[in-house]
Amino acid sequence: MARFVVLLSLAYVAYLFVLSRRQRPNPLPAPADLLFAFVIPCLNEEAVISATLDNLVPLLGDDDLVLVVDDGSDDRTPELVRAHGSSRVHLLRRELPDARQGKGEALNAAIRHLRTSPLVGGRSPSDIVVAVFDADGRLAPEAVHAVAGYFRDPRMGAVQIGVEMRNAGTNLLARLQDMEFTVFTEVFQRARQLIGSVGLGGNGQFVRLSALESLGDAPWTTCLTEDLDLGVRLLLAGWRNSYCPSVCVDQQAVTEVPRWLHQRARWFQGHVQCLRLIPAILRSPIRARSASDLVWYLMLPVAVLLIPIAVLPLTIAMVLEAVASPGQAASLFLADHGLLLALAYLLCFGPAYPYAFVYWLRGRMGFGRALVLAHAFELYSHLWLIAGWMALIRVLRRKRGWAKTARIAEARP
Repeated sequence: MARFVVLLSLAYVAYLFVLSRRQRPNPLPAPADLLFAFVIPCLNEEAVISATLDNLVPLLGDDDLVLVVDDGSDDRTPELVRAHGSSRVHLLRRELPDARQGKGEALNAAIRHLRTSPLVGGRSPSDIVVAVFDADGRLAPEAVHAVAGYFRDPRMGAVQIGVEMRNAGTNLLARLQDMEFTVFTEVFQRARQLIGSVGLGGNGQFVRLSALESLGDAPWTTCLTEDLDLGVRLLLAGWRNSYCPSVCVDQQAVTEVPRWLHQRARWFQGHVQCLRLIPAILRSPIRARSASDLVWYLMLPVAVLLIPIAVLPLTIAMVLEAVASPGQAASLFLADHGLLLALAYLLCFGPAYPYAFVYWLRGRMGFGRALVLAHAFELYSHLWLIAGWMALIRVLRRKRGWAKTARIAEARP
């Protein structure tokens, strides 16, 4: 069973890679009446918030605004936001005990504030796009214009842009995260644009306000991956999600393995929480291809835990055979076990070639270096197994709360 899951996973990646290479039609011209409300939830973000606002404010249109939701920070975050000096930047301060209830609750507070305040000037919710960004996000200058055209479609609920790591050159771990996000957007998201199952991320997420309102007074849930949860529920509500491949937001990569494991265990646990959406997907009128892709993606935590179970026995068998025949010539061993070695290599490193191709295509590095990095990436991906077991232990212990990932201080541009 486990080996079947591995082979099915490889076939699935190959299918998405081929699909992702198909050309997409250009988006429609941007409508003139959209208002973009950039919402940045913050908890102790003094290290990065000023530089983020410096990047974002010059990109705003005539009526666009930035709403920083300070979720009970006990550092200088609110003071830095107030001191920024732009009339386009607004601060929503949340105090304990209401604050620090998760990113989803902070975003829900932002939506309630937008509905009741004069910030949006009485605009129709269908003409307001809520852009959700992390406090370390830096947006490409052309991003707002590129995204706006997608919302000419009245059923477009959300648009997700790509994500890159601006500190990818710091160390190998940061570079591998840059490849990870590039692969996800350039293979998985681009393919899902055609399948009809694009997901949302926590950074670079643009959502129509009327789509959010269709999900109730609190569109974001307490799920630890509130972005994944929101994207699926928008599709279930009849909205469309799209991926815009031409622009990106860059963010900080985690540069230490313990912090990486802490972050990914939180994501893994949130992904497990989203398994509850599968029955609704199976009952929904969503197209079969879209529904099957959504179910498969939500089941990925199971695959992460099963794949090593399939590969490990094969590896052990090869090692034991080599130990049992120490005098056998290497060439004879390869002749007898070449097919087994090829299969093991395919299972372990088969996806490295398409991953290297898309990373090279994005101009991140030459193909040869990208191929070497992609092999390292396949080894790096096994860290998810550790993060998965960390998450499962937390699930069994019924723990849900998490401390946020700390940022690295950066100089303002």
